[in-house]
Amino acid sequence: MSSLRFVVQLHRARRLHYDFRLEVGGVLVSWAVPKGPTLDPKVRRAAFHVDDHPMEYVAFEGVIPAGTYGGGDVIVWDAGHWVPYKDADPKAAIAGGELHIELHGEKLRGKFVMVRTRADEWLLLKKRDEFAADGWEASAFPLSVLSGRSSDEVKADPEWFWRSDLPAARAAVPARPGMRDIDLAGLNAIRENGTWEVFGRPLRVTNLSKVLFAARGGEDPVTKRELLRYTAEMAFVVQPYLAGRALNLHRFPGGAATKGFWQKALPSHAPDWLPRWAEPGSGTEYLVVDEPAALVWAANFGGLEWHPWTSTVDEPERPSYALIDLDPGDGTAWEDLLVLARLHRTAFEHLEVRAWAKVTGRRGIQVWVPVERGPGFAETRAWVERLSRSVGAVVPELVSWAWEKAERGGRARLDFTQNAVNKTLVAPYSPRPAPGAPVSAPIAWDELDDPALRPDGFTIRTIGSRLAERGDLFSGVLHTAQRLPPL
Repeated sequence: MSSLRFVVQLHRARRLHYDFRLEVGGVLVSWAVPKGPTLDPKVRRAAFHVDDHPMEYVAFEGVIPAGTYGGGDVIVWDAGHWVPYKDADPKAAIAGGELHIELHGEKLRGKFVMVRTRADEWLLLKKRDEFAADGWEASAFPLSVLSGRSSDEVKADPEWFWRSDLPAARAAVPARPGMRDIDLAGLNAIRENGTWEVFGRPLRVTNLSKVLFAARGGEDPVTKRELLRYTAEMAFVVQPYLAGRALNLHRFPGGAATKGFWQKALPSHAPDWLPRWAEPGSGTEYLVVDEPAALVWAANFGGLEWHPWTSTVDEPERPSYALIDLDPGDGTAWEDLLVLARLHRTAFEHLEVRAWAKVTGRRGIQVWVPVERGPGFAETRAWVERLSRSVGAVVPELVSWAWEKAERGGRARLDFTQNAVNKTLVAPYSPRPAPGAPVSAPIAWDELDDPALRPDGFTIRTIGSRLAERGDLFSGVLHTAQRLPPL
């Protein structure tokens, strides 16, 4: 019999597991192996028979949107071909509950046997041969054989999404489409209301000529059409900061000049294709931007500000970042805020902590400190409070620790209280509700010394050229995990 394909995909959904898939009869017959395959012949691995997958899935590596079957990140942990030995008919052997296989992969090689113990429960065992290795653990080899990337790297910057609602031949959708893949001509062709096909999703758009942001500095005001264009063009940049996280929307359906309100729960009329997450306990269904079209939907829904949770939906009690919010008071001059930001910069250099800053698009500066998964919010909040109080002690005349704004005497607050479940800071590149449509823009630390820097100096009309020139200055938060040092 000619060789057949196999793949093992490391899949982080509700729980981490390894999907062991064999080509049989034109489909991928599949088992979930919680602890992963092993080359140790003394070890038995539990394997749970799951639904067959289409052959188009054999090389998939990327993200399955939250709220859909198998939502999570996937890497191709091993791949190659296999041949049955002892069994002339693999399909009949599986039905009979015992399958002997020989794998020719990059990590898994040699002979294995799969034995059904009951119902869909199986054991995966390595035969003792020249490839056997005592003590061999899958977790010691965490990188993809396809891209060389880790699960964290693929999750932070996926190349593909798997859309189970589409035919298998089209289910793998590019996560980072180029500008040519955005149908801006389709948007431009709609006069006021219509359906725009964006990133493969039909989106009903309305009131495209409506002014959402007043004019600034002699420029034209910003309409809803321009906001949707900006969101689509920036979606592939913004989406990694939102993926796998509940999203709180600050909605201004009447425009930035009107009073906004917070929208956390998805409305009942939200389209079924939107990725979502139901919060345990409350049952509140949140939008999760696991695909670019979801962000465009949010903007069309009046979400002018995008606020992702600090934690991911798989572990909502464990933050990915420690957050520092330099919140100016009524009497805080921009130069005073820069003094506070520079002091934090010095503190990070002294502590050898990597942190990334951005101007808020309003009056402030915010800093995200990526942390390795483990500490809870109480720990990150306590760490940020100690750091900020140390900085504040250097310039006490600039800082107030009063909770109520009216009691701060116009001074700045170094707000550590945002380090809590469902407390958020605005996402990088999110618009802010002010004239000219300013955005929360990442900056390099040395820009704190640039006299031209302003907290609202970048807008949806100018951030694109800055991004093309400087790149994404915030992307380091997606690829850094560090322990917070004691203070």
